[in-house]
Amino acid sequence: MAAGLAALLDDIAALAKLTAASLDDVAGATGRASAKAAGVVVDDTAVAPRFVEGVSPKRELPIIKKITIGSLRNKLLVILPVALLLSQFAPWLLTPLLMLGGTYLCFEGAEKVIERFSPNKHAEEEPAANRGPDAEKKIVSGAVRTDLILSSEIMVISLNEVSHEPLLSRTLILVAVAIFITILVYGVVAVIVKMDDIGLALAKKDSEGAQKFGRGLVKAMPAVLQVISVVGVFAMLWVGGHIILTGMNDLGFTPVYDWVHHLGESVHHVAGVGPAFAWIVETFFALVLGVIWGCVIVGIVHVLPFGKKHGEGTDDDAAAQDGDAAAAERAASPAGTVADTSDRSTPDDGAPGGDVSDRSTPESRAPGAGSAEGGSTAADRTD
Repeated sequence: MAAGLAALLDDIAALAKLTAASLDDVAGATGRASAKAAGVVVDDTAVAPRFVEGVSPKRELPIIKKITIGSLRNKLLVILPVALLLSQFAPWLLTPLLMLGGTYLCFEGAEKVIERFSPNKHAEEEPAANRGPDAEKKIVSGAVRTDLILSSEIMVISLNEVSHEPLLSRTLILVAVAIFITILVYGVVAVIVKMDDIGLALAKKDSEGAQKFGRGLVKAMPAVLQVISVVGVFAMLWVGGHIILTGMNDLGFTPVYDWVHHLGESVHHVAGVGPAFAWIVETFFALVLGVIWGCVIVGIVHVLPFGKKHGEGTDDDAAAQDGDAAAAERAASPAGTVADTSDRSTPDDGAPGGDVSDRSTPESRAPGAGSAEGGSTAADRTD
């Protein structure tokens, strides 16, 4: 009896150790998978605060909460099942899908760099507070759609890191990654968007030190957001370029990868700083490849008729041409004459589409010429 109880306790202890080891493995794999997706996470953190620009401060946190819930739904109910099915039944699709996500990262990063140095600036969007009661729903739905793309990249990158794990471990790891990254990203976003409110509250305190810190916090937030945005762009280009580089190698096109790897190995043996130098070299060339690849995709997309920015550029050009034509017409008009460039009318117009110059002075109007009705009345009086 005692021997059987001791054996049972030994089995329980062994099972507990196995469970702890499995949890350690899941935690370690979660950390590795999350680290690989760091570039997309930084970009997600840089993009998310823009969703609540122009929103009432009282609605910022509720909106972020709704976006967080939508992000978890994206990851756990949409992306995770599809990713697990692909990894189980069509693992050969993971590399092309990963390269597709890397291409999107390079495209977005290169487009942001081009827009940064482009003389043509896009008009700023109207604040959400001025866009009516449905603006909040539109903000949340738009943010969740954007999150779906970024979450897909995060989950596919993470899945690629744990594709060798058993199905159950793979599922647990990806669930942990989804929850951890979502809470991390939108927790940081919540802190960022409320930081100016915290600064204003501190600036109203009686303590002079608190006031200085609060004012400094408010002044520093635009610079912090700018730094996060720049780091996010570089992270996108670096991670996207690295994905393309390793993907080409996995698909059999090895020259570029071999050359970059050889450069990294050549400095890896430098005493003390070799590994850091190797990482810097490989990261730099992955960044360069990301910029080149992204610029090529941007050029292709902008040339295509269905390109995202193609239609916008066409509309802008047409508007500019219309403006130039109107300016030329006004310059060519005689002094004191206003050219009729529209169909606008007033209740006093003499006839539909009448020229504005016809209404310049009362003396210019003939009696009874004001309207068809006025003409008939004059005729009746004559009779």
